[in-house]
Amino acid sequence: MEIYSAPLQGLTTYLFRDLHARMFGGVDRYFTPFFSPVSEHLITKRDLRDLTPEHNDLRTVVPQIMTRRAEDFIWAAETLSGMGYGEVNLNLGCPSGTVTAKGKGAGFLLRPDELDAFFQQIFEALPNHRVTVKTRLGYRDPAEFDTLLSIYNRYPIAQLTIHPRVREDFYKEPVRREVFARALPLVRAPVCYNGDLVTVRDCREFSQEFPSVEALMIGRGLIADPALARKLRGGPPAAREELTAFTQALYAGYQAAYGPGPAAQRMKQLWIYLIRLFDGGERIARKMCRVRKPQDYEALEVEIFRSLPLREEAEEPL
Repeated sequence: MEIYSAPLQGLTTYLFRDLHARMFGGVDRYFTPFFSPVSEHLITKRDLRDLTPEHNDLRTVVPQIMTRRAEDFIWAAETLSGMGYGEVNLNLGCPSGTVTAKGKGAGFLLRPDELDAFFQQIFEALPNHRVTVKTRLGYRDPAEFDTLLSIYNRYPIAQLTIHPRVREDFYKEPVRREVFARALPLVRAPVCYNGDLVTVRDCREFSQEFPSVEALMIGRGLIADPALARKLRGGPPAAREELTAFTQALYAGYQAAYGPGPAAQRMKQLWIYLIRLFDGGERIARKMCRVRKPQDYEALEVEIFRSLPLREEAEEPL
């Protein structure tokens, strides 16, 4: 079974992907945070920094595209193919209100007729491209997945990643594993599963229950435990010195790319999850939420590594 790193906006940039692959490994594919093409059909400087081949291993990195306009998707897919990427992924899962209000991400799931027409147009235009899709079960009701799946099954989707929540569940409601189990035999495309995989036990129990699923996509679980994919391959858990080197190198990369203040805010977001790999981190997690200055962040990181015992598995739930 393959292991994929799910995209987390603002966190899993090329800096994270490259550093994680070099220090921990175990991941077969890294999916980029979504690229939302503009109608002018140009790649912004910010997007280019994350997508340029100089910053990515084209064998393992998959760009994720988010749009509801077929012509924009086709342009983006062709442009990324010209850069050397062998696959593009359509985001139909993002639940953010600013995204869904535009009919993108999970908001596109409210428009099945429009989605059907979208797929017909892009697959006619891109017969030789590997197009994968990440989806939720629906917008409000998991029963919506019956209609959505009938659409997906009509097209040569190279792989369908299913996150078994509806948009209105966001990430806080339990995954609807029973809906996934009922739908799985009906999916024609190869299936990847995404949702609430935090520990080695979670992943192995899922694989035993659903042996036909060919890949697991892990998001927050891989941030909470950067060594999770390595452990699934039989490797060791993360060591304190290794995690210290990882966070310091990532912080330095963020500082060089974005400046000290934004770098501290990105690291603060990472520690929302990574703190679950340390016993007794609740008090420091509350302090981390109040961080405004880089020096405050730096002092808290020192305190975490100096005073908190390291766990072998991240604490659930995230």
